[in-house]
Amino acid sequence: MMKIALIKYKISYCLLGLFMGFSATAQMHSFGLNQVRLKEGPFKNAQDVDLKYILALNPDKLLAPYLIASGMPIKAERYGNWESIGLDGHIAGHYLSALAMMYASTGNTEIKNRLDYMISELAICQDKNDNGYVGGIPQGKVFWDRLHNGDIDGSTFGLNNTWVPLYNIHKLFAGLNDAYRYAHNEKAKDVLIKLGDWFIELIRPLSEEQIQNILKTEHGGINESFADLYILTKDKKYLETAEKISHLALLNPLLKKEDKLTGLHANTQIPKVIGFEKIASLSGNKEWSDAAQFFWKNVTQKRSVAFGGNSVGEHFNPTDDFSSMTRSNQGPETCNSYNMERLSKALFLDKNDISYLDFYERTLYNHILSSQHPEKGGFVYFTPIRPNHYRVYSQPETSMWCCVGSGLENHAKYGELIYSHSDNDLFVNLFIPSILQWTEKDIQMEQTTKFPFENTTDLVLKLKKSKTFSFNIRCPEWAKNFEILINNKSQQIEARPSSYVTLKRKWKSGDRITVRFKTTTRLEGLPDGSNWSAFVNGPIVLAAKTGTKDVEGLFADESRMGHTASGKYYSLDKAFALVGDQEDYIKNLKELGNMCFSLDSLELEPFFKVHDARYQMYFQNYSKEQFQEKLALLKQQEADAMMLEAKTVDKINCGEQQSEVDHLYKGEKTNSGYDDGKSWRSTRSYISYQLINKNNSGRFLDISSIEELKTDAIIILVNDKPAQTVSLENNVIRLNIDKLEVINIKITVKADLNSPKFNQLRILKL
Repeated sequence: MMKIALIKYKISYCLLGLFMGFSATAQMHSFGLNQVRLKEGPFKNAQDVDLKYILALNPDKLLAPYLIASGMPIKAERYGNWESIGLDGHIAGHYLSALAMMYASTGNTEIKNRLDYMISELAICQDKNDNGYVGGIPQGKVFWDRLHNGDIDGSTFGLNNTWVPLYNIHKLFAGLNDAYRYAHNEKAKDVLIKLGDWFIELIRPLSEEQIQNILKTEHGGINESFADLYILTKDKKYLETAEKISHLALLNPLLKKEDKLTGLHANTQIPKVIGFEKIASLSGNKEWSDAAQFFWKNVTQKRSVAFGGNSVGEHFNPTDDFSSMTRSNQGPETCNSYNMERLSKALFLDKNDISYLDFYERTLYNHILSSQHPEKGGFVYFTPIRPNHYRVYSQPETSMWCCVGSGLENHAKYGELIYSHSDNDLFVNLFIPSILQWTEKDIQMEQTTKFPFENTTDLVLKLKKSKTFSFNIRCPEWAKNFEILINNKSQQIEARPSSYVTLKRKWKSGDRITVRFKTTTRLEGLPDGSNWSAFVNGPIVLAAKTGTKDVEGLFADESRMGHTASGKYYSLDKAFALVGDQEDYIKNLKELGNMCFSLDSLELEPFFKVHDARYQMYFQNYSKEQFQEKLALLKQQEADAMMLEAKTVDKINCGEQQSEVDHLYKGEKTNSGYDDGKSWRSTRSYISYQLINKNNSGRFLDISSIEELKTDAIIILVNDKPAQTVSLENNVIRLNIDKLEVINIKITVKADLNSPKFNQLRILKL
């Protein structure tokens, strides 16, 4: 392990007073995407790259699942990957949103034509179905009829053995709403209302208990969609439906300010809370709004890492133990940050609380911006914080993951919160080069900045006539020595981190406001208080490229695990560490310019610039006295872990959504949960999976349980034949799978008993 001596940073905030620029009752509003145009810089580049990716996708391939479900001939074969293994049609909903947002952000007519075409085709499918329904869910008619008749078997992501169907259709609801909201497509509004009415009729015969059973399965933000329908129509039946389809198993603990999130699939929960917040803002329900704020604070303060992301293997890890994240190749999921940004924006606009912007900005620069390849395009699913690992990028023809769908949207809407406004006053929230056109007030403003590479921004007003209003500039929590000049004259201001500086005067066309500040580099630890830290300058997380070897699958193929960086693990005891007195940590950093720093033999740079390579973002901190002892322990732990992984051919973590989906999970009367740091699944009927014994290299299949494993209550079949048991000890049953390349395993419970809580299935070599 390499040693680096650096100094501890003591955070010091601006020592200036606070002058609030708006009253507590002034309502904050966002500008439309069509009112903001990006100028050259990292965000404009990301938008341009996203535009090319959007145009590389074939609308007819995305529409194919809808045509199939409506009994109509397809115009092109549907895409593969997730679009043909059960989540058929989900990308089309995201695509509608991305097209609408990109059109609003750029005015690109080809984008608008594609959007109009897709809406027209969906309307034809809806008319063919003749009941208001339109969707791409496989065998949708049979599936929805079962639900309508009360035949419901819900688990975390399988509803009647269909992969997250409400999550899937929620993407269409959201896409149709965005098509009307951003691109003013009237036909999209018509299709959306008919689809909403179909859904209301679908659940009309169901009891509250049956609806809550349905909501056990991941369903996206379907409650938000009906709140949006209420905004669109002002018909109370939609708001009532939104409340009815809000998941009480998550809401009730939040109402009590209880943290019950550990072990839950993270991105299943975040969209629900966005719905809670929107319903609360429409109905005036303070308790629901407080619940949403409690959730946001818990996730951002206790469960998020430096770049804004959260979760490991898609699930919330314990707040007091991030060790699984530092070891995993499945770090925070981009979809989580996509939704946390949406929740942060909603709370900011609702509460007028600038602290929501601090998190929004941090996540925008570090996770969202970094999640797309800046030259070749392609979106990232997992961003590992494991030292010396890497990320995988999607490709248009091979990759149809959820993070592709949200990725299409992420880089099309960068203008959504650079500025905001109250009835009369203007607020500058982010330092991103752009042009604002506030048409209603005849105000145009151009922002010119190279932030974060330079700590200044210029804002120039263009007015048809002079007018008096308040110009509010955000002083971020990380900004030092914040100063403002108007037409090159320094202003006497009062500023405090996480507040606005208000400038009220009669403004004339050509007035220039210059903002200057300083940033410093600090070390930021993980929320669990462990000895892992990241370097952060202002809002920018720094990382170092550590090599380009063994980056297997850097651009994903069509394989079911193509979104995971499955290349070689580099042992943690070989990673760089910070060793020595903490007061020396930052002192040894040497500025190289352009937000780059040398650190011993490493070069730190903004994480959003690190691509096509292994990297290190987090460093372990040791005192000189600790170092040798802790290193020896870490070395042994890594040796044991690496030995097990080297012997592993394939594995399933039971109860973890993506692990199970990737192994073709099916089951009936199942439950899943998280106990003592382990996920599990049990059944009163059956569960089944498919594992791949690549090159027939594995000899045994180990099935482990977190409780006593008795075989007299279960029947295990391998490829429809009784399993050959080798041993049973320590709650692990070992099966012989020698010379089997595809293993279809089915565990059935006798006489409606409860099975043990199965934790993991693992194929092992000798």
